[in-house]
Amino acid sequence: MTTLYDAPAEDLIEAVAEKLTEEDAIDEPDWLEFTTTGVDRELPPQQDDFWVRRAASLLRKVATNEPVGVGSLQTEYGNAKQGSNRYQVRPRQQSEGSGNIIRTALQQLEEAGYVETADGEGRVVSADGRSLLDDTAGEVLESLDDPALERYA
Repeated sequence: MTTLYDAPAEDLIEAVAEKLTEEDAIDEPDWLEFTTTGVDRELPPQQDDFWVRRAASLLRKVATNEPVGVGSLQTEYGNAKQGSNRYQVRPRQQSEGSGNIIRTALQQLEEAGYVETADGEGRVVSADGRSLLDDTAGEVLESLDDPALERYA
């Protein structure tokens, strides 16, 4: 049986994002065009399908690291930022990702039935979420093994 660990992460996230858009399980909030993905960013996300890709990525992260909370996911989606003056020599510092984006996407995944809240521990993937990830991973592996696609030519 194929699991989510067998498929390449980037291909799996892309396929899960497509399934989430087909099901209309995730809705992009109105405020997304005005927010940034972290304190070190200046502009909002430029991808058209950013919200469903981030939700698919969060679903995979929760599945691989469960139970997980918003704080640890902020660290995962954070970035190393340089000091204010580029000529100064000082070490890079870690900046966290946007907690509002992560929290809202996780709440939408909970409403869709893919993620559950474990009491006092964080969030875990539900049985429906696990089957979505595993089934999609099987489909991704089949498409990668198909010689007719010549994906990396």
